[in-house]
Amino acid sequence: MKVVFLEDVEGVAQGGEVKEVKRGFARNYLIPQRLAMPATRDSLQRIDRLKKQAEERRLRTIQDMRALAEELRGKRVDVPMRAGAGGRLYGSVTNAIVADALSELLEREIERRNVQIPDSIREVGTFEVRVHLYADIDADVEVLVHPMEMEPDEFLRQLEERRAQAEAGDEDSSEDTDEETPAAEADEPVEAASETEQDETPDAEESS
Repeated sequence: MKVVFLEDVEGVAQGGEVKEVKRGFARNYLIPQRLAMPATRDSLQRIDRLKKQAEERRLRTIQDMRALAEELRGKRVDVPMRAGAGGRLYGSVTNAIVADALSELLEREIERRNVQIPDSIREVGTFEVRVHLYADIDADVEVLVHPMEMEPDEFLRQLEERRAQAEAGDEDSSEDTDEETPAAEADEPVEAASETEQDETPDAEESS
């Protein structure tokens, strides 16, 4: 029996498909559950309209999500958390927390399942988080996790200062290493000369 599927039936068909199925399966299950209807001319015309409407909705959604992705790119979302002296969090930043912060920032709902955090965030700092919006439309946002008792901009300023100091320290260490290298090379000829003198001594004794 040929039917038009109205809903997705896992392992059987997707909504909108026209497919041959066993008559008993259609009569006893699919049709009573309103998962499918007989593939008559009227039902096929109705499905065509539904497919067209679904396609129009899909195109509008794609346009909306692309605009949202552009709005999200370059955005920073601030997440205040309780943290210890070493910057470790009491708990972790979840996709639900980030989704709520994004929803408040954008004034529109962002579902937590769309926020992709590869690893759990358990310390303060800045992190890049991907937001999946629709199909192949994604946007990366910066998440600033800061202690609750500090303003985000003040914490970010201190964080950047610490990073700059750490980079300066690495450069100083590299310069110290470069300065030590010529001194070590200068010692090598002395050792070579000493070895030459030792080699010449036995010859002098033999000649005497």
